Amino acid sequence: MTTARTTDPATRPAPPPSMRLRELVFGAACTAALRAAVRLGVPDALGDSPMSVADLAAAVKTEPKPLRRLLRALSCYGVFAEEPDGTFAHTGTSRLLREDDPHSLRAIALWCTEPWTWAAWPRLDEAVRTNHNVVEELFGKEFFTYLNEDAPESADVFNRAMTTSSRQSAQDVAEFLDLSGATSVADIGGGQGYVVASLLEKYPAMRGTLLDLPRVVENADPRLRPGGSLADRVRIVPGDCRADIPVQADVYIIKNILEWDDVSTARTLRNVIAAGGPRARVVVIENLVDDTPSMQFSTGMDLLLLLNVGGAKHTTESMVGRLTEAGLAVNDIRPVNPYLHAFDCTVAG
Repeated sequence: MTTARTTDPATRPAPPPSMRLRELVFGAACTAALRAAVRLGVPDALGDSPMSVADLAAAVKTEPKPLRRLLRALSCYGVFAEEPDGTFAHTGTSRLLREDDPHSLRAIALWCTEPWTWAAWPRLDEAVRTNHNVVEELFGKEFFTYLNEDAPESADVFNRAMTTSSRQSAQDVAEFLDLSGATSVADIGGGQGYVVASLLEKYPAMRGTLLDLPRVVENADPRLRPGGSLADRVRIVPGDCRADIPVQADVYIIKNILEWDDVSTARTLRNVIAAGGPRARVVVIENLVDDTPSMQFSTGMDLLLLLNVGGAKHTTESMVGRLTEAGLAVNDIRPVNPYLHAFDCTVAG
């Protein structure tokens, strides 16, 4: 009888600084291993019971020996678990890489490890030195133009990842927000409209509007499209919130879009204020890079934004500064969930 070669990372003593640094500099190995496991289909092939490496290899059409090495590496991070008999089993973390898990992060794992990221990360020092994104120099095009024209598979991964993120957080946002007394809500840059759909289901008398780019809203949540359960209470507006917001509402929701360059962020806020007018309610929902349980994730995303679009995640202070400079009075700041904070504002005047 053999013993498992790995233990639960949560039960291990903290490594000494020299070992911790060695682990950190090999962080790319973990990232690559996660991507490989997902692309090979290992999380989906592994069922509720532990499986031998030979059976897993046959299921995903790989060689057994390198697959064992991949699984062993991931089990050091709590992604899969090696059993005493040498089989491998799911953990709570590895199950999130399954396509069919209701809280699946599979698309997000792929998005954060797309090929362009491996070209951009080594130039982080350049981005820090200049405060400019490096993607345009690497690929000769603005980031999203590059994705849509030259990397359509990566663009598809991005859209699926954003859809996953929006769908999973939409219910949290709807449960968090009290829109009693409001008759209309507008989701600005709202993607496929999961937030506005969840709010319309919560408030049956409310009307809603979804505004986002044409290629985004053409794939709006089926509940919002003609024939959908909420279609008669929603207006879908194709447009760019940085250019104009031709939408009037009692409440405006702005979720996870104020992370572009400073000019685009300021322009979007001005457009919301112009659309809503004095005393309109504006709720800004963002990931923060200070004082949150998800700082390792959000600071990583912050650096990725610097690389690809020259944008940034915000601290509480910087977000308040942007909002007040634009002409909003910040009335309340509260966490929506461990990843998101809501800034409840009113248009000044």
